[in-house]
Amino acid sequence: MRMALHNAQSTRGAACGGIALFVFITLLFAPSSWGEKLAPEVEFCLTCHGQEALEIVLPSGEKRSLYVDAGRFGRSVHGEKVRCTNCHSDISTYPHPPRTFKNLREFTVAYYESCKGCHFDNYTKTLDSVHYTVLSRGDLKAPLCVDCHGAHYVARPRVPKSSISETCARCHKAIYEQYGQSVHGKALSKDGNNDVPACTDCHRSHNIEDPRTASFHLKSPELCARCHSDEKLMKKYRLSTNVLGTYLTDFHGMTASFYRKEQAAPAALTAVCTDCHGVHDIMAVKDPRSSVMKANLLRVCRKCHPTATENFPSAWLSHYEPSPEKAPLVYYVKLFYKIFIPFVIVGLVLQILLHIWRLVVNR
Repeated sequence: MRMALHNAQSTRGAACGGIALFVFITLLFAPSSWGEKLAPEVEFCLTCHGQEALEIVLPSGEKRSLYVDAGRFGRSVHGEKVRCTNCHSDISTYPHPPRTFKNLREFTVAYYESCKGCHFDNYTKTLDSVHYTVLSRGDLKAPLCVDCHGAHYVARPRVPKSSISETCARCHKAIYEQYGQSVHGKALSKDGNNDVPACTDCHRSHNIEDPRTASFHLKSPELCARCHSDEKLMKKYRLSTNVLGTYLTDFHGMTASFYRKEQAAPAALTAVCTDCHGVHDIMAVKDPRSSVMKANLLRVCRKCHPTATENFPSAWLSHYEPSPEKAPLVYYVKLFYKIFIPFVIVGLVLQILLHIWRLVVNR
């Protein structure tokens, strides 16, 4: 009996000694393998969370990996300064307190507000976004900070720029496929051209507005003008910068400006850039598939003008200013009125002055 007890104590002592030796070796070699950038607290957490097999099984049957790649974390924007407990503030002891998450989504939502400690400005912007509106209705599928930026391997935003649209594609796959075939999408994803817009250039990053609203619809010419009114950028691609000016001087543009100024929401909104050129599937104007090619323009006009005849699109000057080469009749009529109207006004003023002078002289 005494011999058995002695053997058990020896075995237990050896096991404890082995565990202690393992922890000592892990801590001893952790800094050299993980790099000196990581804080001591992070290195301590990685003694367990640096093991690839570490995971938990939730009541839903879903598995959540608890592994953190030390190298990737060290290269992330948080690697040098952020400690684990900055985000996991509910964990202060080991063993960690028990979790009551039913599934993976509840696990993610539980840490939703961790980001606001450092990024309060961006956090408050999200409260005005369409995503937060969906979340506030109880739909936990709405994207949160970590869904777009990641959790432990947060990269610098817009590096590369194509990653923005790829991130949005996780939820908006059909729209991303349209965008990928557009003149903007091809230039960004295939050519790596950062001059073209990604999703956040039009929809913003954190305070994303519902694009189905009247206010967003009427604001779209302004969004397009950010690039298409940039003289340096348009000169680079041999595109005209007159597109906004010519739009605002025609019937559609003046109507849109009026409604936006009066903050009115008409039942039938006037046509803006996206109604003619498309939204996510914008093609180059010389592409045969482009909606503004002459062969396709009547179909576009009939969206709002169902009774439009074949010569209806000819009444539109596109985005050209009238000139002797483009729409000479319109050019010369405008020129005539530019001369005739001032002449008539000056004549009327002169006649009134002469009449007043004659009255004064007669008296």
